[in-house]
Amino acid sequence: MTKKKINVQDLKVGMYVRELDRPWRETPFLFQGFEIRDEDEIRELRRYCQYVLIDTPELHQKTHPRTQVEKVIAVKQLQRKQTERDILIKVSTQPHLKPTYRDKSTLEQEIGVAREIHHETRELVYTLLEDVRLGKNINSLGAKKVVGEMVESVIRNPDALTTFAQLKKKDEYTAQHSMRVCILALSFGRHLGFDHNELNLLGIGALLHDIGKMKVPSEILNKPGVLNEYEYTQMKSHVPHGVAILEKTPGIPRPAIEVARCHHERYAGSGYIGGLKGDQIGLYGMIGGIVDCYDAISSDRAYHTGMSAHAALKKMYEWRHRDFHPGLVEQFIQCMGIYPIGSVVELNTGEIGVVVTMNRVRRLKPRVALVLQPDFDPVQCSTTVDLKDYKTRDGRPCEIDRVLEPGIYGINPVNYLSVSTAA
Repeated sequence: MTKKKINVQDLKVGMYVRELDRPWRETPFLFQGFEIRDEDEIRELRRYCQYVLIDTPELHQKTHPRTQVEKVIAVKQLQRKQTERDILIKVSTQPHLKPTYRDKSTLEQEIGVAREIHHETRELVYTLLEDVRLGKNINSLGAKKVVGEMVESVIRNPDALTTFAQLKKKDEYTAQHSMRVCILALSFGRHLGFDHNELNLLGIGALLHDIGKMKVPSEILNKPGVLNEYEYTQMKSHVPHGVAILEKTPGIPRPAIEVARCHHERYAGSGYIGGLKGDQIGLYGMIGGIVDCYDAISSDRAYHTGMSAHAALKKMYEWRHRDFHPGLVEQFIQCMGIYPIGSVVELNTGEIGVVVTMNRVRRLKPRVALVLQPDFDPVQCSTTVDLKDYKTRDGRPCEIDRVLEPGIYGINPVNYLSVSTAA
């Protein structure tokens, strides 16, 4: 295959665009190299470019047809092997929704309030779970109170409570997962422009979405191995159990119950319990499913080790259309940023650090707590740098080169965030 320069006015469906006349990051195209599938993509190319380079077969190439096919396959495979970082950068830097909310406080100003809210919520969640286990009524007023406080904090600055979502103990998974899903749902709802009432409805549903797990035997809930068919059926029963509990609890609004009912439904219809698909799931259920899955796959469980937040976002992007509404997944990636708080990253200076807060305007330039020097010696004093201002030694802009796996070099990200395990 050879490359041919072509005016965008001459593009046709089926052509394979190899290069643009401008950097890929300045365009909305997710992949560096793609086959034109429809007229909409041609119109989009004409908006951004004057010419492109396309792949075209050499007219006089004397190769066996099989070799030519193999070359085409190789091109497609190369396309599919785009790095996580390139794909997520494309999503994260697409035009964003016009923000409904502006930060009213800094992380440092909000973290103390968030700590108190997190502690209060933790105490309430353990009480709620124990009440369900004993067959008692749920304290819906208490749930509404803490969710209301969380909503106000997230509106002021979502990074503070999101920081507390990094506190994870696998032996306390159900309780902490409920709190983390609530925090994530509220942050996502804020990003989507939900009003106060909508955020409260979403938050109550997220906080109580797994309440039915208290009706599942603990030996199944915490089994370290693969569940057999009977055990899996029992595990799935937490959804109808939870819905039944919430429906008989005074004061729990219908949209909140839909989060519990639909958080395991999947976009193509492969989920449970109803096998709903597409818009049948409803917005609250779709959001519940996205944040529940994200936290589940990025957390240590009895039966698996959690992946990095960055890798979790990449997986969920791959699962769009099949498991999740594609537009909502892309918005969730924009909400979280491709370098979520708590990510361990390597800079182009060679330094290793932990992302401590986001930059909601320049998503690729978060604030980072430096942990290791380029020679892997520890950074001697607490140093947090803002990547929008930080430079390399030769004056180049400092950037994140790659995201590292949790626990690498013995780094516990929580130690570098504004939280403590005692919170």
